[in-house]
Amino acid sequence: MGRVFLVYLDGKKYSCKHCEAHLALADDILSKSFHCRYGKAYLFENVVNVTIGEKEDRMMMTGMHTVVDIFCVGCGAIVGWKYEAAHEKNQKYKVGKYILERFKVLGPDGSGYSLNQDTQMTVNDVDPEES
Repeated sequence: MGRVFLVYLDGKKYSCKHCEAHLALADDILSKSFHCRYGKAYLFENVVNVTIGEKEDRMMMTGMHTVVDIFCVGCGAIVGWKYEAAHEKNQKYKVGKYILERFKVLGPDGSGYSLNQDTQMTVNDVDPEES
């Protein structure tokens, strides 16, 4: 494996919760209204210090999307995904954008996102109130 070169961001940034590699600037957030298995997720215009996985079609709450998981280059942890294609016309705005799962990153103030009673999901995505 070669040497890893990291991009360092100035300003309010989100970073990997495991190795603190910089991932994105707060100014690049397009939406904080996304959700993932572990709670909140943010849609970003740009991210740095990530590698991508294999393309796969994934059924999401808003329909079928082609996505690639994104991994921190510092430690290899999965931190979210990138939208490669949207099968629904009204979802095309997501293509080329990135999701960072809030549970997997540190916020601009260095804080982590902890699961609480309102957002905690089980491993198989069943809502606790439905159980």
